[in-house]
Amino acid sequence: MTGFLKETIEGFLKDRVERGLRRSLRMCVPIDGVWAWVDGKKTRLFSSNDYLGLSRHPDVKRAFIEGVERYGAGSTASRLVTGTHPAHVELEERIKGFEHTEAALIFNSGWHANTSIIPSLADRATELFVDRLVHASIIDGALLSRATIRRYPHLDMDSLEGMLKKSRAPKRFILTDGVFSMDGDTPPLKEMLYLAERYDAIILVDDAHGVGVMGEDGRGVHQHCGLEGSERLIYMGTFGKAFGTCGAFVVGQQGLVDYLVNRARGFIFSTALPPAVCQATIKAIDIAERDVERRKRPTTNAALMRAGLNELGLNTLSSHTHVVPLVVGDNHKARELSERLLQMGFFVQAIRPPTVPEGTARLRITLSSEHTTRDVEEFLAAMEELKDELSL
Repeated sequence: MTGFLKETIEGFLKDRVERGLRRSLRMCVPIDGVWAWVDGKKTRLFSSNDYLGLSRHPDVKRAFIEGVERYGAGSTASRLVTGTHPAHVELEERIKGFEHTEAALIFNSGWHANTSIIPSLADRATELFVDRLVHASIIDGALLSRATIRRYPHLDMDSLEGMLKKSRAPKRFILTDGVFSMDGDTPPLKEMLYLAERYDAIILVDDAHGVGVMGEDGRGVHQHCGLEGSERLIYMGTFGKAFGTCGAFVVGQQGLVDYLVNRARGFIFSTALPPAVCQATIKAIDIAERDVERRKRPTTNAALMRAGLNELGLNTLSSHTHVVPLVVGDNHKARELSERLLQMGFFVQAIRPPTVPEGTARLRITLSSEHTTRDVEEFLAAMEELKDELSL
């Protein structure tokens, strides 16, 4: 590399190092639902999104292998060409039944869904009201739409109402995460629906981290909040977290799905998910739906973890889900804590800006159905030791 490109890259990477923001890839080889080899060290994972331990479930793996034997390794084309196989339709029917909705459409990832759906629905005549802590894919989807973006303080319904009251746009959408993946809290959806009805807006919920775990039947944060079936709610979730595979979905009325099939560029112009993945995902949904105790364990484990951290005087924000943030503040200290925990046999990734706001660097601790009480207690014992060592 020479010239401006070399200067740009070297300058950027130097700045990342100085600010404690340099990122690098780690090799992670799973052993089971909790243990893995991380950079050659056997360690317990407390950073995985495999909330129900389904990525390694024998029935899910068997369904994937059978799918490869039946359909091959890939889908061969986009859905509108030759890429719609029986497994795609079966998965859409399955998630439609799971979510008790009229129609469903699958996408290749949560990012793919948000950057396809939002620009399909919003345009220059639209105002988007966006929680400041939403996932980056929502922001990128919003930017691609060319709509006017209004960002309100995290979960602040008074500020949201003030913005909606001033709006004169013919189309208004409220965009929010279901479970906020770095804070472990949820939006007040009932209050949000009241505002949507009062000011004629549509709510789009990205529940990537809630579906499969939240709600009495695992249908997601909308069930957890007692908000299902509203025509003002567009609900999106992913298969790559609790269901242990990959891909995403949107559910709603049949007209919405028909519209997206004809309008969503990311759907129209992308090679479809491998049908074997769809077959594995169907099996994962079956297991999650019937195994109530599996769905409960992440939340139970998280409550134990949060109580232990709070007892040590550590900051877990307002989390109340299976995602438990441990706020450290300083970027370098968050990274040091992550490294020391790895040395002690626990892998928890340090999360730093721009993923989280400046001054709020943290460890993002995630709990799964596969963690035991002993796993949590031993992690807390390690944190008690490191708390004083690192002056947390």
